[in-house]
Amino acid sequence: MARMHTRRRGSSGSDKPATDENPEWSDVDVEEIESRVVELAEQGHDPSVIGIKLRDEGVKGVPVPDVKLATDKKITEILEEHDAASDLPEDLRSLMARAIRLRKHMAENGQDHQNKRALQNTEAKIRRLADYYRGDEIDEEFSYTYENAAELLEE
Repeated sequence: MARMHTRRRGSSGSDKPATDENPEWSDVDVEEIESRVVELAEQGHDPSVIGIKLRDEGVKGVPVPDVKLATDKKITEILEEHDAASDLPEDLRSLMARAIRLRKHMAENGQDHQNKRALQNTEAKIRRLADYYRGDEIDEEFSYTYENAAELLEE
């Protein structure tokens, strides 16, 4: 599959092992996993970072290779059940943070045409993603502006 704003192809990532049951060596209680997920979310971590921390650090020293196999729920579903979910989806939030960083860079370096193009591409991605999430994940009246994004991410 080709990338969105270049003519190059994307690099393939690693695939998860094709298994549908939790490994025997990872015997962690479901409630402990859920409490650790909520604890990490309250510390300000995104769902992808929570999954990496559970894989690397684990719960009480026992790694959790896949939260979905261990609990039959995704990390975002666990967060929604415990009212710890973010108000914006993770991918939209990271794109907005990138756009804010690029705007600040452009304010200091006005002749940087390459980053000006990167800012335009990032804001286009944000608008498309906002159209996708509008009504379900975000408000129906949401529209992206730099000021709106800065205010949302400031909180």
